[in-house]
Amino acid sequence: MPVITNIEDLRVLAQKRVPRMFYDYADSGSWTESTYKANESDFQKIKLRQRVAVNMEGRSTAAQMIGQDVAMPVAIAPTGLTGMQHADGEILAARAARKFGVPFTLSTMSICSIEDVAQHAGEGFWFQLYVMKDRGFIERLIDRAKAANCKALVLTLDLQILGQRHKDLKNGLSAPPKLTLTNILNIATKPRWALGMLGTKRREFGNIVGHVSGVENMSSLSSWTAQQFDPALSWDDVAWIKERWGGKLILKGIQDAEDARLAVKSGADALIVSNHGGRQLDGAQSSIEALPGIVAEVGSQIEVHMDGGVRSGQDVLKAMALGAKGTYIGRSFLYGLGAMGEEGVTKALEIIHKELDLSMAFCGRTQMGQVDQSILLPGTFPTA
Repeated sequence: MPVITNIEDLRVLAQKRVPRMFYDYADSGSWTESTYKANESDFQKIKLRQRVAVNMEGRSTAAQMIGQDVAMPVAIAPTGLTGMQHADGEILAARAARKFGVPFTLSTMSICSIEDVAQHAGEGFWFQLYVMKDRGFIERLIDRAKAANCKALVLTLDLQILGQRHKDLKNGLSAPPKLTLTNILNIATKPRWALGMLGTKRREFGNIVGHVSGVENMSSLSSWTAQQFDPALSWDDVAWIKERWGGKLILKGIQDAEDARLAVKSGADALIVSNHGGRQLDGAQSSIEALPGIVAEVGSQIEVHMDGGVRSGQDVLKAMALGAKGTYIGRSFLYGLGAMGEEGVTKALEIIHKELDLSMAFCGRTQMGQVDQSILLPGTFPTA
């Protein structure tokens, strides 16, 4: 077993252990992947100010996100097909997050269902909602999240239509994978993954199959989902969902100041500056580049979070310095999950936590509330 010291180590191991179509699904963007790459590379341009002879005792990375105490200002982002990176992946990731003290967000397009995660990983996770044309299904989905005692609803606004992801098309992505010769040969080289999948009954979209009239298997599911993402989604729907849900509401996918103002007007509790991991509009701003403008526009009125490109504790620190009140990791935890299951998710969280703690100390800070732009080197970071 290799020594794991950073998220890149987990990525390399996951690439070896996860079938190509599912690894590529997690680790790719749309079209040229320029925004996907910029999410990560733009963090690297930001430089930290090292301070010395500062008392570094009594450090804490504890924070709050939407009023919830967290061990560090990091939540696990909603990611589709998590249960195809590793058998029962959503359950394992939710369990790791709960033990660590950070929120786990379950995707609508998860393999394990809301009820599965609540039963095996405990209550208190967050649920991410996609709006479908079948509003009756959406009402039932919201009610199921309530019944599972989810603490927040994360409404994704930037997937009314699907960005073209070339790797998914070339790989013939499906869950479970189609048994083509190419797929069989690739899966044969991933024995750990295959054994795990043989040992679980969770291989389909658990929140959908059996919960929609006429959708009982993958064949009927494919045709249903192709027609269901709703291009007519509007702010009126946000108001309807807020009323139906009645709890903490987070709006995901905000990149523009005008949309941020509309998010405030909607009465949401938080927004996430996000470009869907570079998987929707290729050529859009990186999330960290867009963050300061959103914070300047609405940061005094609504809690601003961000996701996209967070691969280290230093990235978390930089986002917090630019005004974020929380960050989300998607690929970072998926690499850990694909590499080592629940242990790998825990490892990813430990890596990010240690990097955050040490980097904060080197910058002369001991509490997250002390982190601001003054820890960054002038001229190296984006501004409003």
